[in-house]
Amino acid sequence: MKRLALLTVVLLAAAEPVRAQHFAPLLDRELRDLLHDELSGEWAKDHVIQISRHHRIQGSRGYRHSANYVLERLRSYGFADEDAYIESYPSDGRIEYQTWQSPSGWDIERAELRMVEPYEERIVGYPEVAMSLITYSNPGSVTAELVWVGQGTSDADYTGKDVAGKFILATGYGGEVHRYGVLKYGAAAVVAYLDDDRAKQYPDMLQYTGMWPRAHELDDVTFGFNITNRQGERLRTMLESGRRVVVRGEVSGIGLEPYYMDVVVARIPGGNRADETLVIVGHLDHPKESANDNASGSAAMLDMARSIRELIDGGRLPQPQRSLLFLWVPEWNGTMAYIDAHAEMTGPRFGGKYLASINLDMVGENLELLHSRMNLTSVPWSIPSVLTDVVANVAEMVSRMNIRTPRGSLSELNYKVTPYSGGSDHMMFIDRKVPAVMLGHSDYTHHTSEDTPDKVDPVELERSELIAAATMLYLSDLSTQQAVDLTYLAGANGARRLGAAARRANSLMATVPSPIADAWDEVRNIVSHAAEWQREVVSSVLHFNDDRLVRTAVASMQEQLSQQEEQLLRALEDRARVTGVAVTVRGTAADQRIPARKTRGPLDFGLPESQLSEGEVQWYSSAEFDLTGTERFELVNLVDGVRSVSSIRNALSAEFRPIPLSVVAHYLEDLVEVGVVAWRQ
Repeated sequence: MKRLALLTVVLLAAAEPVRAQHFAPLLDRELRDLLHDELSGEWAKDHVIQISRHHRIQGSRGYRHSANYVLERLRSYGFADEDAYIESYPSDGRIEYQTWQSPSGWDIERAELRMVEPYEERIVGYPEVAMSLITYSNPGSVTAELVWVGQGTSDADYTGKDVAGKFILATGYGGEVHRYGVLKYGAAAVVAYLDDDRAKQYPDMLQYTGMWPRAHELDDVTFGFNITNRQGERLRTMLESGRRVVVRGEVSGIGLEPYYMDVVVARIPGGNRADETLVIVGHLDHPKESANDNASGSAAMLDMARSIRELIDGGRLPQPQRSLLFLWVPEWNGTMAYIDAHAEMTGPRFGGKYLASINLDMVGENLELLHSRMNLTSVPWSIPSVLTDVVANVAEMVSRMNIRTPRGSLSELNYKVTPYSGGSDHMMFIDRKVPAVMLGHSDYTHHTSEDTPDKVDPVELERSELIAAATMLYLSDLSTQQAVDLTYLAGANGARRLGAAARRANSLMATVPSPIADAWDEVRNIVSHAAEWQREVVSSVLHFNDDRLVRTAVASMQEQLSQQEEQLLRALEDRARVTGVAVTVRGTAADQRIPARKTRGPLDFGLPESQLSEGEVQWYSSAEFDLTGTERFELVNLVDGVRSVSSIRNALSAEFRPIPLSVVAHYLEDLVEVGVVAWRQ
């Protein structure tokens, strides 16, 4: 009964909000105030306005213009040629960087979609509304009848419809509609519009979509337009009422072409540990406007680079001990090209010296206008790191500061520490075992023409800058006293997270049919992996300071976590017996095969399906396969050449939910078949 009482206390403690407890900031007041004084959300907002004027599509000349703007600003801030430059990577739609196909280069001068029958009306034009042209469209001129095809992204949408040589009107993503309607069924061009709930609420916005042609499709790409929900519904109504609609589309310019992806690099060299690097990354690409996504992250990085450079040059801030690396990248594809060229970019688990990364993606939302919040996306279990604890602590510190600017909002910081999820460039670093956290927001304007500079808040930009800059400077110069303090924080947070894992395990016993043979296996798996993860989080402090006093503190915290693990398992065992769950190890046959990666960087999102036979692909749409994108990504992260298939399954199940071994094995077998993973002999 005592152990059951202990379990109840632990579960209640795990449920308490962290922010309700006593708060002690990691950062010293002097550095906090220095950064607060120098960082400028107003300067960053001005950069947002300048960057968002460029139609900065990956591999395009417009992107190069924005990259040059960033480099020119860095030069004006005192960065020398060797510390700020552009690395360019060929990008023609055929060259591959690891498993990632480069996008084609692209340049268009003007485009227009006009209705000519039953009456004449200009619908959209490019470049005044840059998102109106589906990116990676080719030049051409077509006057043809318009045909409604629903979503336009499946064979069923074209059944009984004659679309050959015609325009097709659809609500699916532009590139997929083109792939089906034009490349497969012979349509001439595409007209796409958004019809989800947000489009109905904001009927005059249009969605950003792209062709993203595969290498074998490059020679057959035509063109397409994005229009608003109001325009699309009007055309659809006309067609469904039986009226004949004829439209003319004209696109002029180069179109697809071999070009380059540019990565802007800025480095602030470190002192006596200059060979160790902390990375700040943000993607510079996206269509004209696209202010929060991601002119905001790019602008915040520019102001951070300026501020730190000027503080050092002015003698107000000592040179950081570790080097700070700023990367403005074309999202995913450009980051992959950079990583491919820099094999040394690996984290401590691979023996590398890239110790941490922060990804800034959509960091300037005006919370009063967009009703959004800041999300701090945690490092996943596959690379336990204290980075999440530091970022969360600094964010709480910033939330208690009165940050105001002349043109900024009066909002309070609204933030949440969220579990790992992908969707941006932190994925690329995590795959290389560089611990990475993302700062970002989400809102209804994402990838639409509504993402404009007026919705960017200088106050939120400055908060984001302060969180990222303070985190990196703190970790760069972590003193022994600070490292011991950080160890205690990580240990305390680890105890709370371990309690939360026990709570999840307890819930599992309460919800499964009882008795169930493998319920206890899952309970032990959750708690044991969570405890191991928390011990490694504490140990990661040593990457930043391995002084004897720090090692002693780490060992002490790890021992406490081990004792908590043992007590929790005993209490859960008592709970299992009370509820009728068999406290036995089922002893099922394990899969001891050991997979090893053959590529660097995350796998292309189309793998393995894009290289499997039609029959093999069907498994991925069956009820048996239900892995989420995050689970698939983490599964591959766990492939380290040491873990067996069973070990990977157990770690993945502990982090997310019980996942059948057969699903993990099948997925890995497919990765082996397509050549990106091999079985270790």
